[in-house]
Amino acid sequence: MSPATFIDAIQNQLQLTQYGQHPPELYDPIRYIMSLGGKRIRPLMTLMAAYLFSDDWQKAIQPALGVEVFHNFTLMHDDIMDQAPLRRGQLTVHEKWNHNIAILSGDVMLVNAYELLLHVEVDKLKAVMTRFNRTAAEVCEGQQLDMNFEKRWDVTESEYIEMIRLKTSVLLGYALELGGLIAGADAETTRHLYEGGVNIGIGFQLKDDLLDVYGDPEKFGKQVGGDILANKKTFLLIEALEKAKGPVRDELTGWLNKPVTDRAEKVQAVTAIYETLQIRQITESRISEYFDKGFANFDQINADPARKTLLTQFVRQLAERES
Repeated sequence: MSPATFIDAIQNQLQLTQYGQHPPELYDPIRYIMSLGGKRIRPLMTLMAAYLFSDDWQKAIQPALGVEVFHNFTLMHDDIMDQAPLRRGQLTVHEKWNHNIAILSGDVMLVNAYELLLHVEVDKLKAVMTRFNRTAAEVCEGQQLDMNFEKRWDVTESEYIEMIRLKTSVLLGYALELGGLIAGADAETTRHLYEGGVNIGIGFQLKDDLLDVYGDPEKFGKQVGGDILANKKTFLLIEALEKAKGPVRDELTGWLNKPVTDRAEKVQAVTAIYETLQIRQITESRISEYFDKGFANFDQINADPARKTLLTQFVRQLAERES
């Protein structure tokens, strides 16, 4: 068994999944955003987690797609809030159609996600849906915190970590937990799967923050320094604001407050401040800390060693990515 087997199963089911037909303005945007690709990490994690405990991992495919549909629903609405023109290199739904269509199509995507998640055995349905409901609410809580932070310059490291835990990491944790639930794993095991996914998810987001500044543009797939240009409150900027004193802080706040006339100059200047404050080393340390926590959670899982290795090796490859 290899990750490719699970990916093929996900892609095949995506081709078969029906979201609705009429009116086309409601359903075409769903087919469009679901066709834009992405790594499909969440459904893949669900299938790998199910395979840890059952040969019949295929019964997790439709619920796994429910997680992916929900994830893309949040992206559709996030793009509206962020006024983002592009998603995965293509026009966002609200740009290709309009804001009202994007809102309504997103709403029905949430309904589609529930329909897919219902494809579990009756005795597991309550646990699956209860945990999904809590996770979905937390994702919204994280998005609201992220928007709140746009108006604040005193966001702390712990507040930022909690925000990314809610906005991005709990869904990865749920994806793994879901696979365990469907395969009949016990409560302690599903807890380790969930907590491992959350810790790994935080590590992924911190890695994204780091790559935005220090990534190779050819591998990263988007403009390096975009977060700096947007004054986005990433882990790196929050740490810099907390640690900068005297002239260094004056220089940093100066770059944050003045209009951008030379994009490359601003990126270079703020990156130099990060170097002075050793922000890269601090960030790399936090990334390692959360990945280590996640793998420690996986170590506690009692499953076939070969199957567990398949999961952990895949996660390690993701952790070492440069894009």
